[in-house]
Amino acid sequence: MNALTEKHCKPCEGGTEPMDAAQIRDYQQQIHEDWEVGGDGTLIQREFKFRNYYHTTAFINAVAWIAHQQDHHPDISFGYNKATVVFTTHAIGGLSENDFICAARVDALLPDND
Repeated sequence: MNALTEKHCKPCEGGTEPMDAAQIRDYQQQIHEDWEVGGDGTLIQREFKFRNYYHTTAFINAVAWIAHQQDHHPDISFGYNKATVVFTTHAIGGLSENDFICAARVDALLPDND
């Protein structure tokens, strides 16, 4: 657990500026190193690999539960033994603290994540 997993997402209905590059770097240091910044700094994404379809779908369901609890929803794509999770804050067209809170919570699902 880290400080981000103790936080909760705040409603974001626009009017807030997306994070700048320095803020993104600061927050990126608080999540697993496999999260990549993409979309010209407008999203973070990570691919997860699993043993089989059952483990993949269990992970997807756990991510969906986090998203529901935080009211901040990622784009998820998956196949037999892998899943890609992408966070962005659509309302502001970029990254917000909410994206990193959810990424940290997703990281916490996998104890041997280091």
